[in-house]
Amino acid sequence: MRLIRFGEAGRERPGVLVEGDWPGGRALDVSAFFGDPGGDFGEAFFADDGPARLARWLDAHADECPAVDPKSRLGCCVARPSKIVCIGLNYRDHARESGLPEPAEPVVFLKASSASSGPFDDIVLPREGSKVDWEVELALVVGRRAQYVTEEEALGHVAGYALHNDVSERTWQLERGGQWVKGKSFDTFAPLGPWLATPDEIGAPDDLRLWLSVNDERVQDGTTADLIFGLPTLVSYLSRFMTLLPGDVVSTGTPAGVGLGLQPPRYLRAGDVVELGGDGLGVARQKVVG
Repeated sequence: MRLIRFGEAGRERPGVLVEGDWPGGRALDVSAFFGDPGGDFGEAFFADDGPARLARWLDAHADECPAVDPKSRLGCCVARPSKIVCIGLNYRDHARESGLPEPAEPVVFLKASSASSGPFDDIVLPREGSKVDWEVELALVVGRRAQYVTEEEALGHVAGYALHNDVSERTWQLERGGQWVKGKSFDTFAPLGPWLATPDEIGAPDDLRLWLSVNDERVQDGTTADLIFGLPTLVSYLSRFMTLLPGDVVSTGTPAGVGLGLQPPRYLRAGDVVELGGDGLGVARQKVVG
């Protein structure tokens, strides 16, 4: 399945994209699956084997589900997670463009969940900081509580995959004490979606193409085959020192081509348009505004 959340910001409803891509595809409003108003694709849904239960429910009730207006706004494909965990320098080509050695262990930082936004929402430039950068990434969403899991068990704890633009303000990240979370957590700096693809939609996630363009110029084009630490390693590693809860997001790193790595460096300005996509993950588009 491809799970979407549609509607105005803060009042999104759960849906399933059943045909085509977005915008313009055919989607169903599955709010009735939850019974009580306000049910959503959040921690409780994923913790209770929600995707599998929803698939069975749809088999019986799809004809009763209202259609989603194909022009609807999409929100973040996961209701606000307890945490967004990100991995830095996890592509070999990105480490090279950064002039840094490949890390011996995963580089881990957190991104505030309040940064999450819809895949077609604007990226809002912060009041302080002028070095706003782009990073296309494969994100995974946790489906089962993960604590001290082995690499062999790891992918069994994944509910699905989504496209993530790990928007970064490099001044706050690198020049204000070296704490990356400060440059990563501004509002609108974590667009996720357009949809959450369950694992059967993706297959093996170890060779997915990811790309990103700025103003129609392709600047990133890579594949998860270039990951230094693969997804099973990341889930297992993180679960050794933090409990990953259902609905949590783990963003797995970005390939080469970020603005910081260009010569000379290039950063986003008001009016720029960022477009990104990935195999089985759809296409997202964000306009940069002041």
